[in-house]
Amino acid sequence: MSGAGPSTDWPELPFDRLRPTADTLQRWTQIVGKVALARTPWLNHSWHVTLRVSARGLATPLIPNGAGGLQLELDFIDHRLVIRSTDGGERRVALAPGTVAGLYAETMDALAGVGAPTRIVAHPNELPDATPFAQDHAPRIYDPAIAQDFWRALVRIHGVFQRFRSGFLGKASPIHFFWGAADLAVTRFSGRRAPLHPGGIPNLPDAVTREAYSHEVSSAGFWAGDERVPAPSFYSYAYPSPPGFAEARVSPPGARFDPALGEFLLPYDVVRRAADPDETLLSFLQSTYEAAADLAGWDRAALECGEGALGRPRSVG
Repeated sequence: MSGAGPSTDWPELPFDRLRPTADTLQRWTQIVGKVALARTPWLNHSWHVTLRVSARGLATPLIPNGAGGLQLELDFIDHRLVIRSTDGGERRVALAPGTVAGLYAETMDALAGVGAPTRIVAHPNELPDATPFAQDHAPRIYDPAIAQDFWRALVRIHGVFQRFRSGFLGKASPIHFFWGAADLAVTRFSGRRAPLHPGGIPNLPDAVTREAYSHEVSSAGFWAGDERVPAPSFYSYAYPSPPGFAEARVSPPGARFDPALGEFLLPYDVVRRAADPDETLLSFLQSTYEAAADLAGWDRAALECGEGALGRPRSVG
């Protein structure tokens, strides 16, 4: 399973074009994710509120709604937020340049229109600017082409993350999009409790952070970048970070440890331009995980297995 070529399978994501639309999407996905937050019982590590890469964009799981359910999907092919109910109801909200307040109002109206009026915590999390959605009238950029390319990149990354996830027998997260930090992530757990997280993430209750990091993790993911890292990038970190992690030798060339963020980074373009993008990304995921697991003394023999094969159960004989 290798990439056929950087110009097609792995789309270009120039940061100067991506960043404005990614900033908009971070706020829009928070509106969508908070609908799940308001209606779904709490699941460990906030897994109940995350979005999943879908055949058209990013979607919630099925969300409870009385005796039925509903699903919200950001469709990056037709550029609509689609809200569907299990009774056949459907509403669509256009994804276009505008304001957060506008999309918020239309989403709330659409939810009421499918019989699911919902009151959410209507301000962003994990962003320095916590202006309530209804009051956020700043003009926002939405470039349909770059939004679609970002989703296409998520599709390719999701496939590699699936391969990586299949080689672990221990507790592992779904491959999911956290709308707080706007990153696609996959996490492995050692099974041991972790020290209490100090919290301190902007506009996020410490109780949420501490529950999310209740157990030891090695976590990897992808995000569009920000002012600290002005390029779409892959990351990998451990919590708690074991001694020597920052100095660990990882692959491929181009991966580096960022002391300010406390994690390893690999630019998306290093993967996209590689002769074999899938294997290049896998090497980053595996080498950073091994560094975390070895330095923290994880029971790797009990937690790992070979990569999953198509149509063939894992041998246990």
